[in-house]
Amino acid sequence: MIPGWRHIYSGKVRDLYASEDAADTRILVVASDRVSAFDTVLSPGIPEKGALLTRLSRWWFSQLDDVANHLAEGDIPASVADRAMLAQSLEMLPIECVVRGYITGTGWAEYVENGTVCGIPLPAGLQNGDRLPEPLFTPAYKAPMGEHDENISFDRVVELVGADQAERLREASLAIYSRAAGIAEQRGLILADTKFEFGTDADGILRLADEVLTSDSSRYWDAAAWRDGTTPAERMASFDKQIVRDWLAANWDKQGEPPALPDEIVERTAARYRELVERLGA
Repeated sequence: MIPGWRHIYSGKVRDLYASEDAADTRILVVASDRVSAFDTVLSPGIPEKGALLTRLSRWWFSQLDDVANHLAEGDIPASVADRAMLAQSLEMLPIECVVRGYITGTGWAEYVENGTVCGIPLPAGLQNGDRLPEPLFTPAYKAPMGEHDENISFDRVVELVGADQAERLREASLAIYSRAAGIAEQRGLILADTKFEFGTDADGILRLADEVLTSDSSRYWDAAAWRDGTTPAERMASFDKQIVRDWLAANWDKQGEPPALPDEIVERTAARYRELVERLGA
């Protein structure tokens, strides 16, 4: 319970609250310590994760202070002050604006199979973890709760939100990624890929929303390890919950309830979250 606020929604890792004052349209976005993998919430959570991700989002919003965003003025309740943001109520667009600057993950798997990433042809001879010739905008459709997001073409984005809005989403996503990648590079980090979400306010202004450039929405690598590493695991050790994913993949067949995370996995994951915040100076 948060005095003055009523709970309206819980996702896998965030909880949303509306003001009990009907005239106040702001939303309180609270990041929890819950951790999910393979679309499943796991136990236990990662200590301080909610506070660390909120700290990162706030820091990145300040770095991108000329980009319209969802932040709203006002006091945040003391009980959640370190892990909550006050946000404007927006009409959220049903697009995950993914930008990839490097090839890995599902993009790498598709490239090996077809020579493409999200249907976009790429040069032959790329290796897992290589920098792409230029960053790619590879959007996804935000599926309803309980369903998987779906990679879609730019033409499908146009169908969903209109040509003008689709172009604004692409331009904004690529521009923000390029700026953020440059900031990360100054701190010895690679921003391999990320995803943004946008919404429109009552005046139709497009605003960057939700979490931004956090460990849960982005893939960061150590630049020196990427340059000098001899194996994919060394080159692309990410500052996120990959440790959890790897352990779960090796210890759960995705049938029934997932096993509890061992203390060592929880501690190592928490350390990676903390290290990214420290490296960025957030």
